[in-house]
Amino acid sequence: MTENYQRGPPAQALLRASRHARARRTFALDCCKVSPMTRRLAEVARQVGVSEATVSRVLNGRSGVSAGTRAAVLTALDVMGYERPTQLRGERARLVGLVLPELQNPIFPALAEIMGNALAQQGFTPVLCTRTAGGVSEAEYVELLLQQQVSGVVFAGGLYAQADAVHSHYHHLVERRLPTVLINAAVDHLGLPQVSCDDAVAVEQVVGHLSSLGHEKIGLVLGPSDHVPSRRKLEAFQAYAAKLGLPVLDELVEHGMFSIEGGHAAAARLYPRGATAVLCASDLLALGAVRAARRQGLSVPADISVVGYDDSALMNCTDPPLTTTRQPIEAMGRAVVELLVKRINGGEVAAEELLFAPELVVRGSTARRTT
Repeated sequence: MTENYQRGPPAQALLRASRHARARRTFALDCCKVSPMTRRLAEVARQVGVSEATVSRVLNGRSGVSAGTRAAVLTALDVMGYERPTQLRGERARLVGLVLPELQNPIFPALAEIMGNALAQQGFTPVLCTRTAGGVSEAEYVELLLQQQVSGVVFAGGLYAQADAVHSHYHHLVERRLPTVLINAAVDHLGLPQVSCDDAVAVEQVVGHLSSLGHEKIGLVLGPSDHVPSRRKLEAFQAYAAKLGLPVLDELVEHGMFSIEGGHAAAARLYPRGATAVLCASDLLALGAVRAARRQGLSVPADISVVGYDDSALMNCTDPPLTTTRQPIEAMGRAVVELLVKRINGGEVAAEELLFAPELVVRGSTARRTT
């Protein structure tokens, strides 16, 4: 559902305009010089649904054009990859960058769709920026977005959540006072607002559920050791498990990359240590844990109970259907856009974290302990 964003015109325009800056087309203000100028005026006019004369008035800074039409013409310039006239380049475009780590994990396309729709309702055009191995980095995307004079940026699953990563590009955004919102927990002192799912509540729900089924040796399959949300889950688990009188053992905690393969490798190390249930920090990690159990001749949930995190698309269609923690991404995505637009419009937004309550969705991957 979100791959449409990846293929859509805004992202293509950004990459074309930024990677091939020398080849970018420029607008001349003299409309009578050459025919290419007339053709470009016509292209923008068709995109916006106005006359070429209206586009010309906007480009020349003349009166007689409504604020809404003027904003639409300038946005069309940005989306189509044209440079703004010199006197208009200081104004921010009605573009918002959505910087995501990937689209393989269904939670990120779902977030992009929710935020994209909410932004469109506010008159902004989303520009999807997806990091790939060996591709454009997060810091490079920030520079590209700044070149396009975007009105704001949203980050999900970014380097802000990794304590050992470089965070200078976030500080650059703060210095530029560009409206920016982060989704889920970040390292301290970035000075940016965050919209997060409450990791502590999520862990308590899962541990309470597994404990009620008779599980005592509960393993954790988390993200990298410097990943802030994973650290929060671990701290919450240690506190709540101790409260319930469950064993808290270092040997029952494994870290890995957020992928099916990472979950498989981490869970495969846990099962021989006696874990009868595993709490995973993402649905992809949980799917890897299910696969690891089967490779070791174990049955889910008869021998091993597995719990994911996100409740991303199709988790009710897996074999068995996955018990998981549902992030309220609809509410979170709309809150992100609300905060961002308020900041874009000049309102004050505190650099604090808004916590949203998760929901445990019990399906077929957890069952009562039988041995």
